[in-house]
Amino acid sequence: MKKNLKIYLASPRGFCAGVKRAIDIVEKSLEKYGKPVYVRHEIVHNKQVVETLKKKGAIFVEELSDIKDNSRPVIFSAHGVPKSVPEEANLKKLSFVDATCPLVSKVHRESEQLHKKGYDIILIGHDKHPEVIGTMGQLPKGSIKLVETIKDVEVLNVKEFSKPVAYITQTTLSIDDTAEIIKKLKEKFPEIKQPIKEDICYATTNRQMAVKEIAPKCDMFFVIGRRNSSNSVRLVEVAKKAGCEKSMLMHSEEKLPIEELINSETIGISSGASAPEHLVSEVIDKLTSSYGFNLVGNKKRTDEGISFRLPKGLR
Repeated sequence: MKKNLKIYLASPRGFCAGVKRAIDIVEKSLEKYGKPVYVRHEIVHNKQVVETLKKKGAIFVEELSDIKDNSRPVIFSAHGVPKSVPEEANLKKLSFVDATCPLVSKVHRESEQLHKKGYDIILIGHDKHPEVIGTMGQLPKGSIKLVETIKDVEVLNVKEFSKPVAYITQTTLSIDDTAEIIKKLKEKFPEIKQPIKEDICYATTNRQMAVKEIAPKCDMFFVIGRRNSSNSVRLVEVAKKAGCEKSMLMHSEEKLPIEELINSETIGISSGASAPEHLVSEVIDKLTSSYGFNLVGNKKRTDEGISFRLPKGLR
């Protein structure tokens, strides 16, 4: 039997202020308006959170056309929505509550201001992610050019950009990968305008830095989160780049990789910004009770000191 089997726990981890606010909005709406309330798209990208809210009376739909009772309120998810969505809600006379994360709303406002000032806008983000769809949908079609990789930047035709160029980013990207893309953009567009304050949010930055700190001393690294959670997927990538090749996403339905665990002495754990802390505790409990691992330090999470106010009608 191996001795001194260790678990290193990243902190901060888990729920960010935008996720907490979005969940609070659904719960407060249920208190104020009663059951059911509709939610367009998963409020946050975590199945357990969605299932818990369903049990409380939330009904999740992908489009407003899926709503069966127009007398009930609908909540827009934390990822943000295109302008066409509230416009459609108004046409249908639906009452709605916008749970868009304030840091995503900041990017929306930036895009509008840049557009008004006559800039050609480049968005660094992941195609088809709800946040990217929402950001691109703040402006008329074709107003924002999406790039995901350095290769996307390399194939941009400078001649197609007749106005000054500015870039904005999705809030949940890899800090390092985005820095490389920005560097390439600046080479191609030396005068490119950057955000006054970077768009990648505090929670994404803090969680990636915490993973970087512990991943190099780990044989395996688990990120508690879902595959459709951009920030969780990025944490796995960060752990691998930091030196822990055996880094993977874990969620409640997934079994621990026993064979690889047997050959590991140190395990790192973090969780995405939409993952409840009890999921982290469950994994730790399995590792300590069944495999003889010991937690280094304690479970306490770093208080990031950030919170966002609820919309006026729900305070």
